[in-house]
Amino acid sequence: MTRPEPALSVVVPMFDEESVLPLLARRLRAVLDDLGEAYEVVAVDDGSTDGTGAGLTALRAGWPQLRVLRLRRNSGHQAALAAGVLRARGRYVVSIDADLQDPPETIVEMLRLARADDLDIVYGVRADRRTDSAFKRWTAAGYYRLMRRLVGKQVPAQAGDFRLLSRAAVEALRELPERSPVLRLVVPWLGFPSGEVSYQRDERAAGRTKYPLSRMAGLAAESVTSFSAAPLRFATWLGLAGVAVCGVLVVVAVLAWLAGSTVSGWPSLYVAVLFLGAVQLLCLGLLGEYVARIYTAVQGRPAYFVAADSADGPVADSADGPGVDGPVAGSADGAAAGPAADGTAGSAEAAGPAAAGELADSLR
Repeated sequence: MTRPEPALSVVVPMFDEESVLPLLARRLRAVLDDLGEAYEVVAVDDGSTDGTGAGLTALRAGWPQLRVLRLRRNSGHQAALAAGVLRARGRYVVSIDADLQDPPETIVEMLRLARADDLDIVYGVRADRRTDSAFKRWTAAGYYRLMRRLVGKQVPAQAGDFRLLSRAAVEALRELPERSPVLRLVVPWLGFPSGEVSYQRDERAAGRTKYPLSRMAGLAAESVTSFSAAPLRFATWLGLAGVAVCGVLVVVAVLAWLAGSTVSGWPSLYVAVLFLGAVQLLCLGLLGEYVARIYTAVQGRPAYFVAADSADGPVADSADGPGVDGPVAGSADGAAAGPAADGTAGSAEAAGPAAAGELADSLR
C-alpha cells in the first residue's frame, strides 16, 4: 500500500543537538500544524553521540509527522542533508538546520512564493550577518564572491542550506552521478526557476556550532574542487609565468656574460630554483586535489549508510547517495512499508522517562 504523498517535507540534519531539540520541536511544529496540510519532518541523525537519538524517539511518541532517519556513522553535514532530501516524499522539500538560526516561520513564506510564482527553488537569503563575528562575515563574503565567479551569478549571495525544492528539483538531484554533492552549488547549477526570501538570521538557540574554521575551510576547498577546473587553469598560468620569469633571467645572464661582468651566480640560481620549485609543488598540489577526487569517484564508496528510517521500520545496511539507481532496501520506493519503528533513532537506546516528559511538554 502506497503512503499518501505529503504536501511538504522539512529535512533537518542534526549532529549532537540534544539541547536544542525541545525548542526546535516547539517552533517547527507550531508553524507546520498551522499550514493545515499534510507534512512530514525528516530528522536526519548524523551519528550523534549525545542524547539526540533518544530525544527524537521521545518526540515521535507525540508527533506522528516526525520521521527519523538514522545514519550509522557521522557522515558530515552535506551528506546528511543529501540523505534527507533524497528520501523526503513531499511535493516540496525544505532543508533547515536544527540550531534555529534560520527561522522556521520563513518556511510559510517560501512555500507561498513557490506556489504563487510556480518556482522550483526558493532560497532563504540572510538579510545581514550581525550575529556573526567580523572574521566570519569577511570569510563568508569571500566564499560567496569566489563561488559566484567559479559557478556563475546564479549562486545567490548569502544563501546557505536553507532552501525549498520542488519535487522536480529533487528528482533532478537524484539523477546526478555525484556521491557527495555540495548542494549550495549544485542546486543553483540546475538552472530551475528560482526566487528568494530574505530573513533575519538569529543566534544559535542552544548548543555549540558544528562548523569551526577547519570545517569551513574544508567546505570551501570541496566547493572549489568539486565544481570548477579553475585551479587547474590557475596552475597552468602560474607555470607559464614561471617560464617567462626564467626566460628573463636567462637573457639577463647572457647579457651579463657578454658584457664581461663577473657575478658570483649563486643568488640568481638560488632564486630561480626556489621559484621553480614553489611553482612545481603548487601545481602538483592542485593536480593532486583533482586526482584524489577521481580516485574517490572510481572507488564508488557511498556517502552515507542508512541504519533505519522510521517511515519503513528497521532496514538492512543500505548505501545511499545521488546517482544510486534503483530502489534502496527498506526505502519507500523499494520495499513494502513495515510497521513504524518508534525506536529507530536509537533502537539500542531508550529515552528515559524524564527526557520523554520534558520533550512531550515542549509540544503542548
